[in-house]
Amino acid sequence: MWPFHGRGPSGFSSSSTAEEVTEGLDGSGLTAIVTGASSGIGTETARVLALRGVHVVMGVRNLSAGHNVKEAIIKDIPTAKVDVLELDLSSMASVKKFTSLFVSLNLPLNILINNAGILATPFMCSHDGIELQFATNHIGHFLLTHLLLEKMKNTTRSCNVEGRIVNVSSDGHRLTYLNGIRLDKINDKSGYYCYFAYGQSKLANILHTVELSRRLKEEGVNITANSLHPGVIATNLFRHHGFVNAILGTAGKLVTKNVHQGAATTCYLALHPQVKGVTGKYFSNSNLATPSSRTSDPDLASKLWDLSMDMISSCL
Repeated sequence: MWPFHGRGPSGFSSSSTAEEVTEGLDGSGLTAIVTGASSGIGTETARVLALRGVHVVMGVRNLSAGHNVKEAIIKDIPTAKVDVLELDLSSMASVKKFTSLFVSLNLPLNILINNAGILATPFMCSHDGIELQFATNHIGHFLLTHLLLEKMKNTTRSCNVEGRIVNVSSDGHRLTYLNGIRLDKINDKSGYYCYFAYGQSKLANILHTVELSRRLKEEGVNITANSLHPGVIATNLFRHHGFVNAILGTAGKLVTKNVHQGAATTCYLALHPQVKGVTGKYFSNSNLATPSSRTSDPDLASKLWDLSMDMISSCL
């Protein structure tokens, strides 16, 4: 994929794999949650983190698929530490149950990887009556992060190790509605366009990252928050779009990444010492990247935060 793209300042490129960007790194003693870990780049992220010694807790919607992935990881890496917990990001009740189960494991939490996502679905609403892409891609992860933040703070204080929150966004955040986030029309079916709604949810991921980073720095907490574009990966994200799937299966192979490459930037942000202390930034191909100008709008970030807090208030 993109063989003509050279290496960036980090020493990595679009063709670098998750194993390559973490080569020689030791994650022993660290615990990470990876959402959407039963397929695609989530599975590869979980596998590579486990390979580097991280205790991985997989948050998955399908427990059977999750256990199959766990078995495959342990078969490949007999020393791997992997747990599987049910997590449906479109349901706030499921998110709350997941966090309770995780806390009951009495594990530290060093790394939170908000990876799960859906793409360009037909209009429908979540269990909580929120447009499905916004609910799954943003609100579910916003709530998960909020509920686990105190656990992460306690872990950084007791272990004196930097905590890292990694939000998997997309360059798709550039293609969204006119105002970026339709703050007062999230559930407006009449104005719904599936790709704009996806872009809106991915823009929300970055704005969440920026505002969370600002708040953590203001509080003086040793936790970073960064977002990323994984690249275009031919995974089951495109299951609602047969035509797109067909394109990605043929000529698209020239411009898409495989899952080993697609998980690279996530694993880089989770473990690499190059990004120690770096926070509130956007990455692509394991290098700093420039997101759209909307991500630098503090007023939009603040309003989105307030809207998100209002949406999750019933679960707090």
